[in-house]
Amino acid sequence: MAHKISDACVSCGTCAENCPVEAISQGDTQYVIDPDTCVDCGACAANCPVDAISAE
Repeated sequence: MAHKISDACVSCGTCAENCPVEAISQGDTQYVIDPDTCVDCGACAANCPVDAISAE
């Protein structure tokens, strides 16, 4: 199950920096996670400063 970034995202980029498989990229208004690439490791959620990432 992939993780999802909520509207609380402040586009700081911390999640993308910590993703070991580069599944996170900048979207139109916030960062987004590619569910096909995500390995559900939770590194993004653990490092998000605003708790905007959760399991889908």
